[in-house]
Amino acid sequence: MRLATLLTLLLFGFIPTETPNLDNSTLRGKPFNNITLEASLKPFKKNDKAYIQQVVTELFTQWQSLLRHTDTVSVMLWTSDGSEILDYKGDLKQPLEWARYIGNPNTQHEVGSGPKELSLHERAYLYMENPPAFTYGDLKFIIRTLKETGQKITGKPVMIGATFDPGPEFAKSEFKYKKHPEILGGNAMGHKTMVSCYSTLNADTDSYAGFPKGIPANTPFGTFLGRQSQHFLTDLGYDYIWLSNGFGFGVEGWSSTGATFTGKAFLPEKLANTKELVAGFWNLFRKECPNFQIQTRGTNLSTGADLARDGVDLKQIYGGKYNMLPPPNSPWAALDGDFGLEMVGYMSRMAELPDERYLFRYYTHDPWWVNSPWLDRYGQEPHDIYLPLSVARINAKGEIRLPTHLNFLTADNSYGEMPAQVPDEVTPHILKARYDSPTAPGPLVWVYPFEEYHTWAYKQPDRLPEIYYGDWLIRQAINNGFPLNTIISTTSFQKVVTEKPAYFNESVLVSIVPEAGSSLEKKLIDFVQNGGKLLVYGPADHAGAAFLNLLNLQNTKALEGEFQVKSSITLDQLTKPYPNKIVHQALFSGGGVATQVKNKTDAGTKVLAKMTQTGSERDVVWVRQNQAWKGGKVAYVRGTNSSKFTGGKLLTPDNPEELFTGPLLMRYVLNEFGIDYRVDKRNPSVKNPVLTISRSSNGFMFSGYCPNTTITHRFKLPQGAPILTGYETELANGYSVYAMPKAWHRESRFFVDQAEGMVSCQEMTSGVKHMKRCVRLTGLKNATVRIYPDDEVTDQGLNVYTNASYPWKKGKTAFKSGDKKYGKHYVVENVSGDLVAFW
Repeated sequence: MRLATLLTLLLFGFIPTETPNLDNSTLRGKPFNNITLEASLKPFKKNDKAYIQQVVTELFTQWQSLLRHTDTVSVMLWTSDGSEILDYKGDLKQPLEWARYIGNPNTQHEVGSGPKELSLHERAYLYMENPPAFTYGDLKFIIRTLKETGQKITGKPVMIGATFDPGPEFAKSEFKYKKHPEILGGNAMGHKTMVSCYSTLNADTDSYAGFPKGIPANTPFGTFLGRQSQHFLTDLGYDYIWLSNGFGFGVEGWSSTGATFTGKAFLPEKLANTKELVAGFWNLFRKECPNFQIQTRGTNLSTGADLARDGVDLKQIYGGKYNMLPPPNSPWAALDGDFGLEMVGYMSRMAELPDERYLFRYYTHDPWWVNSPWLDRYGQEPHDIYLPLSVARINAKGEIRLPTHLNFLTADNSYGEMPAQVPDEVTPHILKARYDSPTAPGPLVWVYPFEEYHTWAYKQPDRLPEIYYGDWLIRQAINNGFPLNTIISTTSFQKVVTEKPAYFNESVLVSIVPEAGSSLEKKLIDFVQNGGKLLVYGPADHAGAAFLNLLNLQNTKALEGEFQVKSSITLDQLTKPYPNKIVHQALFSGGGVATQVKNKTDAGTKVLAKMTQTGSERDVVWVRQNQAWKGGKVAYVRGTNSSKFTGGKLLTPDNPEELFTGPLLMRYVLNEFGIDYRVDKRNPSVKNPVLTISRSSNGFMFSGYCPNTTITHRFKLPQGAPILTGYETELANGYSVYAMPKAWHRESRFFVDQAEGMVSCQEMTSGVKHMKRCVRLTGLKNATVRIYPDDEVTDQGLNVYTNASYPWKKGKTAFKSGDKKYGKHYVVENVSGDLVAFW
């Protein structure tokens, strides 16, 4: 329908205000509780009521096919930089300073001035000639129009969110940078450019909505922002507020250093005071603004790293009953390609939650910095959709929990345009990822020490380097192909494994070394000794005797510096091999390397990697199993961060051409559990892929990102070589071999045990009524095929034929139930030629 036609129908009331009562089975996938379209005011290029109505109509129309899949729709307005809240005097006729710029308007250069060579971070331009002027009353009209029109078009309730950003990015702020620079603390965009949530204000005689007689000296910023927000949100008709760019989560939202880590040393003596200051902000804000929901952006880092470097006590914030949503995934993967950091931050913050709600945020446009990530940074490739949406958390009841909220940053670009191309192209990938969402634990489950990290920080502050290090190790492991997608907290794990002992039978648990004598220690030992698979990482300095015995580990003198690394599990094939030199810096790796196998004669222990230094040797990777463990197995990786602080925002990885990347060993050791993912590439500087393997309705979902598409991928799981639906593979030595595009998301429901040959797996039609799926394998040679149909499929509902075709009058083939240790599946043996399975 053309925009003009749609607008006419809307204005004359011919569009129904509610969605027709259709059968809900027409919509696949679990619906969202809320989908948010973030937007600036730039699309409103004229301050004209009819024009505003047109823009709002177009906004909701563009996204309608996705908005069908939610209970509630929200629009989050990037009106200014949050200063519209700080400046508000309670007068709707007050002029509105709004984000009508491209670039940073809070520099020494006036908007549109300065030498041409200045970057957008050094000055700003107006986004169009003669942008319209708005008042707070105009903003109130826009909010009302969004609610009313959005409800008419979508049939859903519409909520509107305000935004507060601590930085200088979006609009001119006299309040932050001229009137009250005393509130600035963070250095994310230059020295003291970001508002500190626990700052205090100097006296101010100007009148504000919440302070009509001025601001008294030493007013906490949390008090001022809370009271101003209460007036602003109420008066203009908002429903919630978004705290952006790490605000409320310490001072340094973007940096690997902060209030409690300088890059050279940890400062544990500052932890208690920092915790008190952050808690003070939240309590003061909530005292003044008690009921509006708070949504948060959070930092660019992770739970453990934030706690250790900047005193961000997420447990305290979550436990404050502030009616808040936790931070989503950071959008910075779009900017720097660091998907390991995005995934670690996302997962670690959802290990525990204030309640069961959490959100996924996707970066479609940037309305300030002249980039539209879907079109340019991502190159229209959906890796930052499929990778984070393959993530799932497991709660204390053993339930798989998916994101309840979905945000798009933003619906408009830096020029105020809303190209329909973007929702048209993005929506199918979002829905596909949702259709294929995890329904069970993945092959790897991160048992995250949320409780332990927060306890150790205050009771054992010497462990801050260990807390800091753990998340960085997993970050680099993910960036080097460690296929992690599922997370559960240590607290929830203990409850689940007690109530459902077999829940993790198909998974390898990934855990730190537990505290000596802890209940977690006992549960992990019991898990392994009852047949479970466990991968342990990090230092063992505080391990108890029982866990040391399980690992066959002893701690000796801690060493750091340059080592030679010897590994028998280097799986990747390179034209120029990885270097055998590695640098272990104790500050960034949870202390020095002190680990050795205690009993070298133990028949069940196999050492896989060592680090040597001037005659001293340390064991850094080994596996152990015992006949009494019912098939259980434990692997240990001491781990080296292989990165350091060089003054930038993030730790700098070691040069892979010169130094071995220690976190690679996390992926390599999975071979001992039958999970074998290896790559062929030219040299160490070629970046490794990012991979997740998730489980959805009994199938295996492989999602990946290839920074370099010249890489060859080789897969083998305990069941055999995974065969990806829709692809061909040249089997080699029992591995399925693929060349993958930049971004990919593929299902595998067939595993083949076959040494060589070209095998194809294609969707087809069965021609048989009541059959939902039909898939054909070709190129089989005396193969054993394992079939994983959907969860609800019974023995009677599965049909297998070999070397046959429609109408299936011959070739029906017997199958048997497979070994339960590989989950629910069926096996057909000695197959040559074609195999068709339908259900």
